[in-house]
Amino acid sequence: MEVYGLGKKERNRLSEIIRKTRGTISVKEASDILEVSSSDAAKMLARWAEKGWVSRIRRGIYVPMRLESTSKEVPLEDSWVAAERLYSPCYIGGWSAAEYWDLTEQIFRTVFVMTNQKPRQRSQIIKGTNFKLKSVSQNSMFGLKPVWRGQVKVMVSDPARTIIDMLNDLKLGGGIRPTVDMFLEYLKTENKRIELLINYADRLGNGAVIKRLGFLLERYRPNELDAIESCKSKLTKGYAKLDPSLKSNKLITRWRLWISKGWDMEKQV
Repeated sequence: MEVYGLGKKERNRLSEIIRKTRGTISVKEASDILEVSSSDAAKMLARWAEKGWVSRIRRGIYVPMRLESTSKEVPLEDSWVAAERLYSPCYIGGWSAAEYWDLTEQIFRTVFVMTNQKPRQRSQIIKGTNFKLKSVSQNSMFGLKPVWRGQVKVMVSDPARTIIDMLNDLKLGGGIRPTVDMFLEYLKTENKRIELLINYADRLGNGAVIKRLGFLLERYRPNELDAIESCKSKLTKGYAKLDPSLKSNKLITRWRLWISKGWDMEKQV
């Protein structure tokens, strides 16, 4: 990509915008910083994009280009910063949060974002970065930790909330097997707080989560008697599946949970 020069006035303007923004630039920010109309700011950013000084990631939102960039399709410098800007209010969750908290060694190439927005497309590709989006209510924005990426504060689900989110929607963990692996890893860490898992599951309000959590604790950590009894005391009516995507042919009545063939033979670890 050929990067064209900017005049002194334009360089000063761009430098001021970059200095006063946090990784991304919106038309409104450019308008407010330079004290020009939104129309003029939009034209200015579009012109700089043509010259290779900024790159458009969505209508009205740009990122500064590195001097060494050789293509307009340069990857995002920080996908979490982009997510915060594009999908806020939001938090990084699912397998992306699990990676951050070292609950898995698996490398996921898609960033999972839990957002209050209701996007039409749940899978989006921004400058070569894959984002998978799940809409959540404002009331479910709990159990989060702030993470600073440069000057930008990004929210990420804490370890316990990460596990509960994956038990709530197994797709967030890549399915039941990797989710269980991350759950077991969580139980080995210093962040282990089983009472917090139960609290979060209760607050989330999905009875299936308590059933899955209680079943897994009983299966893999049977010595956690108080936690198991707490889960039993919170069981809701009706039946759920351990994994809705699998054929379930055995009912664990004490947990009101359907499981698939083979789980009754799983070894405790």
